[in-house]
Amino acid sequence: MAIKVSKTEKKVQYDKKLCRLLDEYSQILIVEADNVGSKQLQDIRKGLRGDSVVLMGKNTMMKRSIRLHAEATGNDSFSKLVPLLVGNVGLIFTKGDLKEVKEEIAKYKVGAPARVGLIAPIDVTVPPGNTGLDPSQTSFFQVLNIPTKINKGTVEITMSVELIKKGEKVGSSESALLSKLGIRPFSYGLIVTSVYDDGSVFSPEVLDLTEDDVALKFASGVTNLTSLSLAVSYPSLAAAPAMFAASYRNVLSVAVETEYSFPQAEDVKEYLKDPSKFAAAMAAPAAAAAPSGGGAAAGGGGAKEEKKPEPEDDSDDDVGMGGLFD
Repeated sequence: MAIKVSKTEKKVQYDKKLCRLLDEYSQILIVEADNVGSKQLQDIRKGLRGDSVVLMGKNTMMKRSIRLHAEATGNDSFSKLVPLLVGNVGLIFTKGDLKEVKEEIAKYKVGAPARVGLIAPIDVTVPPGNTGLDPSQTSFFQVLNIPTKINKGTVEITMSVELIKKGEKVGSSESALLSKLGIRPFSYGLIVTSVYDDGSVFSPEVLDLTEDDVALKFASGVTNLTSLSLAVSYPSLAAAPAMFAASYRNVLSVAVETEYSFPQAEDVKEYLKDPSKFAAAMAAPAAAAAPSGGGAAAGGGGAKEEKKPEPEDDSDDDVGMGGLFD
């Protein structure tokens, strides 16, 4: 005969389990479990078994256990979990890759009908086409202002219609129509709302970032830092090249306008005094490249033997053509 465990003992066991998981795991996914059934949750537990543990419970009990454990261990980072425990939520403790665990959780979404009173998580659109319903069912479509026509004894929707908008409550007419059409527009599963990783809390969207996204964000930050440094004339590693270049241009401008000079300014002064030197300097690389192309062409031409003029052929006389004109 199984021994019945009291509520107090259950709370003690739950507290011990939660504290043990907090000590054992440094990565936690906070998930929303609205409209998730027990069978669906069981499948998720099986799918994550091995390196992850799913823990559900009352928010007040979880908050109390986390606060007491944070005080007992002196680890205040656990307290960051308390504000996240709002609504119908649970905790997934994991040692695996956070992104892979999040993707595994998303696989267990289950389609659900639009029940009356539910808040629509997405827009619901009824597509055009034959519904297979008999003409007596047209009243549903008329109430919802859905254009239809009778085609071969069945009701056909003539154009796509947005039936329910995201955030609206599902009415009885919408629910009945979608049920008759066999449309299950909603899908429910555990939704990751926050991520706890060794004391840091961040949004789950961070897990979807790629290396290219990180590089782009870093480049954008360097650009902003450079712009700020240049605007306030504050030297930084990012702005140093631009500052040196601007300083060089300023000193060069002074040298050009005055008798002051330095080695790097001599060539510029010479070019300004005699622009033809600049033109000659620009033409030099082109002239250096020309012989290679021209030499190849010349070599190719030299390799060809000149076609010698053919000697006059007297074959006409041999066949008697010469005597024809005598």
